Amino acid sequence: MVVAPPAEEAEQLKPAGARTNLLRLAGIVLALGALGFVFILSIAIGTKDIPLATAWHVLWNNDGSSEAVIIHELRIPRTLLGIAMGAAIGLSGSLMQALTRNPLADPGLFGINLGAAAAIVIGIAFLGVTSILGYVWFAFAGAAVASVVVYVLGSAGRSGSSPDRLVLAGAAVTAMLFAFISAVVLLNVEVFNKFRFWNVGSLVGRGTDTLLQVLPFIALGVLIALILARPLNALALGDQAASALGAHVTATRVAGAIAVTLLCGGATAAIGPIGFVGLAVPHAARLIVGPDHRWGLPYSMVLAAILLLGADVLGRTFDDTEEVQVGIMTAIVGAPVFIALCRRRKPARL
Repeated sequence: MVVAPPAEEAEQLKPAGARTNLLRLAGIVLALGALGFVFILSIAIGTKDIPLATAWHVLWNNDGSSEAVIIHELRIPRTLLGIAMGAAIGLSGSLMQALTRNPLADPGLFGINLGAAAAIVIGIAFLGVTSILGYVWFAFAGAAVASVVVYVLGSAGRSGSSPDRLVLAGAAVTAMLFAFISAVVLLNVEVFNKFRFWNVGSLVGRGTDTLLQVLPFIALGVLIALILARPLNALALGDQAASALGAHVTATRVAGAIAVTLLCGGATAAIGPIGFVGLAVPHAARLIVGPDHRWGLPYSMVLAAILLLGADVLGRTFDDTEEVQVGIMTAIVGAPVFIALCRRRKPARL
């Protein structure tokens, strides 16, 4: 983990020229075009493959054919859910890395995903919760408690918090929560059966209803995160420099923590824990646009949506009758991408 010296980051955060901003804008338009292409693949590829021309036609003309029913009733809701949850996970990862100034910050590594999962297990096992909307509230509570515990453990002592200590605290909390979840689900077969499908991380069988239940929380988290883009740029220079520039350090961190909880809790409740997306995508975004969060946050949203939806599409191509869950595919796809990014050049500065 390397934290850039304030002077170097100050140089990196100088206002970009009009040409640079035009290139960044062109890049995000290109990324949106790629997302549109993956969208078409997502509605065309599945247990029943539909030719791209037919998929494109029935996308705009619901003629009542079997292809139109499959696309409009099943694949479009699933695809929209994948885009929304991918954007939320990518944005939460970028936000966590900015708030902690830690390039290894990730909802999975910091125990936030498992905090949400542990709370959902408690809801299933002891309170009989079975709905997605019920999962959401437990996921928020679990994610928030895990965040606070990790921060307190990582900040205890005279030396205060550091990226290394926060990662170690996250690993300790993750191990403890994993042991708790395993103990509960292995002792109760009914809870295990309800929990195992959700725990893998999947878009199968979750569509419009799931999306509508979590969308208000995701939208609020996105709004808060984007508003924080400029204060996060100041925070990258260090707390003292940020205060000198007029940024409210504590308010920025509290608002950022609320946004992370909304984004992680909503996404985890909807489709289960998803690894590597929140860790790898912000690095890719910074490699493209640099440390300016006014561009990095939107880029993280679009690139994460492409990665999650692309992984879901790829998971449908291995077998004609069965699918590989997207949570498994993001680990298979995301890990090599992250390693390649790290090997090609040093990690982009925060």
